Amino acid sequence: MLFQKALRRDLVNLAGTVFATLFVVMLTTSLIRYLGRAAGGRIDTASVLPLIAFNAINVIPVLLVLTVYVAVLMSLTRAYRDSEMVIWFASGQSLLAWVRPVLGFAAPVALVSGVVALVVSPWADRQSTEYQQRFAQREDIAQVSAGRFRESVSADRVFFVEQLDEARAEIRNVFVTQRREGRLTIVVSRSGRLHNEPDGSRFLVLEDGRRYDGDDRQQDFKLMEFERYGLRLEPRAPAPSDWRTKAKPTLELLADPTPRNLGELSSRIGVPLSALLMALLAIPLSAMNPRVGRSVNLIVALLAYVTYSNMMSIVQAWIATGRLSFGIGAWILHAALLALIAVLFWRRTTLPRWTLRRLVSRA
Repeated sequence: MLFQKALRRDLVNLAGTVFATLFVVMLTTSLIRYLGRAAGGRIDTASVLPLIAFNAINVIPVLLVLTVYVAVLMSLTRAYRDSEMVIWFASGQSLLAWVRPVLGFAAPVALVSGVVALVVSPWADRQSTEYQQRFAQREDIAQVSAGRFRESVSADRVFFVEQLDEARAEIRNVFVTQRREGRLTIVVSRSGRLHNEPDGSRFLVLEDGRRYDGDDRQQDFKLMEFERYGLRLEPRAPAPSDWRTKAKPTLELLADPTPRNLGELSSRIGVPLSALLMALLAIPLSAMNPRVGRSVNLIVALLAYVTYSNMMSIVQAWIATGRLSFGIGAWILHAALLALIAVLFWRRTTLPRWTLRRLVSRA
């Protein structure tokens, strides 16, 4: 039909615009966040772009759900505003006739979001964790950034390097402070380099510098000048191999049905269901009252999505803590939203008939 073809065309165009806008906003915020972490020395600068890519994969399911919801809402709201829905109702069609084309548009998006949430997103989360763990396990000097203070693995030593070469092997103007057993040691040096021992241990060899030893509370220090001075670099302990629940594959969650795994599983299953339900919810919410204005519909729609999203997080937490069983929590919230959608459809389709009957009886 003509109206349905126009609806599909509007939905596709709006979905592309909405998704592109949301994706650009997400990339911008991720870039700012990861650049700040890289500047603070918490992640490697070479890992910024991969981490942004993995984060983008993780948020794609949420962006797809929002895209479907906003596209359907805006398209039908425009139809009400331009009086196209009046022509549709005058031709004998009801609001329920929009269910089929809307579901036909939302079903492929829900399928893609489900595949990403169940398969791709856990893989991306594992890759992101590996990138950050590899940086965290590097030696002290490998994590030092020029012009910034950096704490050692054992938290008792602080490095400051003014200059580093591209290979991170030669350093200039080094400052090291270390506190152990109530004693303070300060080492300053003009240059330094990395040295590997045959047994695999690594040392930072400082050249042409001074060492101050003493108690800072008593202001009693001893000065020692040196030509070469070695500091042993402490490697980090290997990270545990157990992944966090969000990074576990879906099959592993099914094989080990602990409360935390079931909570994560319910969240992943709810992604494609939420895409379909939010598309259906947008149909009755799009009915616009000209006296109230367009902004009220958008505010109500936004509150509905935020409430539904927060309730999904609460249900996931209840399942993870054992307060709610997976057999109930996996469907109870979605069933409640489906019931609300049915009530809204019933009100939208029966209220004009009640009004017509009242007008006929008064006449």
